[in-house]
Amino acid sequence: AKETFELGKKIGTSLKGGETLFLSGEMGAGKTTLIQGISEGVGIKTRLISPTFILMRKYVASKFDLYHVDLYRLEGNVDHDVRELGIYDLWGNSGNVFVIEWSEKLKVFPQKKYQISIDVISEDTRKITYEPIH
Repeated sequence: AKETFELGKKIGTSLKGGETLFLSGEMGAGKTTLIQGISEGVGIKTRLISPTFILMRKYVASKFDLYHVDLYRLEGNVDHDVRELGIYDLWGNSGNVFVIEWSEKLKVFPQKKYQISIDVISEDTRKITYEPIH
């Protein structure tokens, strides 16, 4: 968990604004831990809490706003629900960064996007892949 957090912190410090990070990984893989590191890396002092029941939380950083979105509870036309949340109007803007859990439920994507996959190897070992999506 500590290494996952530290990797998130490194990713956070590399963000410039306008990025959308798509996270995938099974329940308990460490997605929230990674996002907590990302939030610290962008300078957010508040403890990040998963938005599973409210779908989206906004955190204000010095360079941009960080939006943490969790699509786990959404079913059916997820793209419609995401549009209704106003996410399409906000992502890609240089003043915002989005981190979206369970993003594999989406069919519509912004232009500046990255995939972060967390694969569980064992109870205390994860393989984390971070790459741009074209």
